[in-house]
Amino acid sequence: MDPVKSNEVAYEMLPVLRVYKDGRVERYQGTEVVPSSLDPHTGVLSKDIMITPQTNVSARIYLPNNQSIQKLPLIIYFHGGRFCIESAFSPTTHHYLNLLVSKSNVIAVSINYRLAPEHPLPTAYDDSWTALQWVATHFKGEGHEVWLKEHVDFGRVFLVGDSAGANIAHNMAMRAGHEGLVDMEIYGVALVHTYFWGEESIGSEALNMEKKANVDSAWPFVCPSSPSNDDPRINPMAVGAPMLSGLGCTSVLVCVAEKDVFRDRGWLYYETLKRSGWKGIVEIVETQGEDHIFHLRNLSSEKGADLTKCLADFFNS
Repeated sequence: MDPVKSNEVAYEMLPVLRVYKDGRVERYQGTEVVPSSLDPHTGVLSKDIMITPQTNVSARIYLPNNQSIQKLPLIIYFHGGRFCIESAFSPTTHHYLNLLVSKSNVIAVSINYRLAPEHPLPTAYDDSWTALQWVATHFKGEGHEVWLKEHVDFGRVFLVGDSAGANIAHNMAMRAGHEGLVDMEIYGVALVHTYFWGEESIGSEALNMEKKANVDSAWPFVCPSSPSNDDPRINPMAVGAPMLSGLGCTSVLVCVAEKDVFRDRGWLYYETLKRSGWKGIVEIVETQGEDHIFHLRNLSSEKGADLTKCLADFFNS
């Protein structure tokens, strides 16, 4: 191959990744992994399990340091990373879930889905649905994962995600509302700084044109088969999108951050869901003075602790 052509860039999402015309992908963030373990700071124990060997869909499960025989809520967690970086085994995800599981006293299943551009959307959605169905097989004790069979209260199942992971959580709840989940029901969904967008700007989105252009180009890159930013999966409020009244859960918590470029989409989602005829309860919490996924960047911050407590209260209310 011509070495000059092999170095031609097809797409850049800096400082995240670069894709070359010969198909090579260079990721500059979100590639590090850490092993499952007993976390010495929280006492949370984790282990990795394979769900579908053919596609390498897997998960990391977290068990809190709880000696009670009482069964606990289950959170099914979808990591962020623009659908193209990070994993269920990355330090960012792992350290945060140790904290969240400890503070919330819940069981967590962190889903590892395949990433774009090697596996463009809808792969991440399909992988996540497969994992969700696998969890549901444990509802009547038929699954094989002991931690789920022995410790989970399947009357309190929550979908949780940050950024692109929150987008996945929303889309899984919509699919559950239309298709169902082998008798298991989703009680609640927590959407943290959700990756929603649209073709037309709303609110303050156009104030920073460089950031807007970066977000505008991301969805067509990860979902080339449906590149419009008004695809209902990235813009559930778009004209013609399925009604949010079909959301398959009872309770929703929307978390936004004041300085986040996705803030106004979170508020619009909240208002649209309230007016949709959906029968559940939706709440919204805004963190002042903070930007996108600030809580993952500094686990010891006071505002991050407040957000974690808000999530813990939501899981245990």
